[in-house]
Amino acid sequence: MIEIVSAGPLATVQDLGRAGWRDRGVSRCGALDELALQSGNLLVGNAPGTAALEFTLGAATLRFHADTCLAITGTDADADASLDGRPLRPWWRQHVRAGQTLKVAAPRERMRSYVAIAGGLALPQRLGSLSTDLAGGFGGLDGRALRNGDRLPLNPGAALPGRSVGVRPPDWTPVVRALPGPEHQHFTAQAREAFWASDWTVTPQSNRMGYRLAGPALQRERGAELASHGVLPGVVQVPPSGQPIVLLADAQTTGGYPKIAVVIRADLWKLGQLRLGAPLRFAACNLDEARDALRSQHLLLDRMRTALCMST
Repeated sequence: MIEIVSAGPLATVQDLGRAGWRDRGVSRCGALDELALQSGNLLVGNAPGTAALEFTLGAATLRFHADTCLAITGTDADADASLDGRPLRPWWRQHVRAGQTLKVAAPRERMRSYVAIAGGLALPQRLGSLSTDLAGGFGGLDGRALRNGDRLPLNPGAALPGRSVGVRPPDWTPVVRALPGPEHQHFTAQAREAFWASDWTVTPQSNRMGYRLAGPALQRERGAELASHGVLPGVVQVPPSGQPIVLLADAQTTGGYPKIAVVIRADLWKLGQLRLGAPLRFAACNLDEARDALRSQHLLLDRMRTALCMST
């Protein structure tokens, strides 16, 4: 059992989300930094997609009522964390005894941190996932953000991995690679150039559904809105204001705004770590480069799994 002593501004249960339900209007949801989630799970001996705790701009405090093993990921490598006052290293496997209290400080540069626990959380799946859908009000713990005093059961009998080991956090920069979107040519030449050349700013009107960006207004050559159509996380829509919106994990399943670009899947985790007010730049790539980037990410996780198995 884990007790949430302090949940911070926004804490939820997230795994890799709900695949295969978008045609029925159900958002994918899931961890905004999938690379951090999977890394933490590998550290504690879980399957990569096991549900963990996601903290947005947390400081968070957890009390453990059972012996277990955890890993803190997503946050900065030198972020402050402690177990009963003893400093802990993020991105390392840590053993915990019943009665101990974990404190995780807010990230200095990044936006989200994750706490993965050996064996995972003993919560019911909804549509094949434990991810919290805040808009739909289901998944996670009663379909809501975690609160102070909540208690989360752990799956019993989890095999605890051996000695404390760590992994290197992935390099992070506020530059994401993107493909030109289906309506890229609907925008003026000046707008297309400005989109790729500008430093955009993440505005306070952003959340898990999407980041609203501030920068030069992008003008269209064709003014009519599109018929409603399917959209995915990573799509960059441009509403009539000309200020782009980057869709994230909790985004709706349909939209009618033109899509100037689509962030590649391998870089979606970077979006999840952008703080409000942070700069963001898009770098154009092609489909082959996008596929190569995703293969490289899968290879990184495979190598991490192999190295951790050898160290156990």
